[in-house]
Amino acid sequence: MTYQLVFIAMGGALGAVARYLAVAWMTEFFGKGFPYGTLFVNVLGSLIIGIAFVIIVEKMHTNAALRPLLMVGFLGAFTTFSTFSLETFSMIQDGKLIPAVAYIFCSVILCVLATSISVMGARLAFKVS
Repeated sequence: MTYQLVFIAMGGALGAVARYLAVAWMTEFFGKGFPYGTLFVNVLGSLIIGIAFVIIVEKMHTNAALRPLLMVGFLGAFTTFSTFSLETFSMIQDGKLIPAVAYIFCSVILCVLATSISVMGARLAFKVS
């Protein structure tokens, strides 16, 4: 367990830096009018986690170091959207279409709602307008 935490931490540090650099680069390139950087890391992370899943889990049948390092640590810090995408894909692949749609709906709506409520609540608590 301890070695897995080290791999997750190492991957997380690299993923966080990669996310920062990717978002900064996209923002510099496209400007601030639309969150291109976040969209980019979410799509790229979702693409990478699909490839990593097939190679690391399905082909290599291992999770000893690569899965915690790359899938949990790096991609977890780079984008949690990749995990959401893989979980949704897995449900659809398993024929669980209704739970998958519910997960998509709940994730998007509830997370935006939770952010909205927390921002409004924090503004009231800290008297920020």
